[in-house]
Amino acid sequence: MSSPAFPHAVLFDHDGTLVDTEPLWDRAKQNLAAEHGLVWTPQDTDATLGRPVAETISRMQRIGVPLDDRALFQAVFEHSIRVLEGAELSFIEGVEALLQDLAAAGIPAAIVTNATSAMARHTASMAPAGLFRVLIGTDEYAQGVRLKPDPDAYLTAARRLGVDPARCVVVEDSPAGAAAGVAAGIPTVVVPGEQPVEPGAGVLHLSSHRELTLELLRSLDPQAPSSPFHPAQEARP
Repeated sequence: MSSPAFPHAVLFDHDGTLVDTEPLWDRAKQNLAAEHGLVWTPQDTDATLGRPVAETISRMQRIGVPLDDRALFQAVFEHSIRVLEGAELSFIEGVEALLQDLAAAGIPAAIVTNATSAMARHTASMAPAGLFRVLIGTDEYAQGVRLKPDPDAYLTAARRLGVDPARCVVVEDSPAGAAAGVAAGIPTVVVPGEQPVEPGAGVLHLSSHRELTLELLRSLDPQAPSSPFHPAQEARP
């Protein structure tokens, strides 16, 4: 049974959850490394996928990019803007219908990403007007918000929306993001992504983005006995 009073807000990851920007983000890092005569490899991508931008900066320095943290942060931002300007993005199939339904129901949303805030702003501009009221990305990292897998970014998003984190839903596709949602005490829905997310308490796995519907999210109310996030349900072996 679904609850029309739930959720109070939906907190979305960005890359691989709303739009497929992982290739763009990867191209930006490849271009930055090449600017210094270096190569950003698939292994470098795997090691930083879904992780805070600080890990990308550390990895860049490890492969030999001769810039300090501040300069590298700015360089990552500039290269991300360049690849974004030349790209045509669209929502992953199934996502746009959910965003329309959330807007019609008056349920606010946030984008919480470890990638550039510029990409989050671009994606928010494609959504129904006013839906994404909070955006947290690399700008916030520079201001001291701890990014995923730390729960701080999701807790900050809920606080800025003025809602109880426990009455929100997180939608994620990465292990770091799912860990952040669970640690924040927020019911977390996981869609397929580049890296597998292990099953566990506080997480509901979907097989496709097309399963993301408002009806599904309303059925996740932890206060409803039938919810997979109800304490009695999660306690089952």
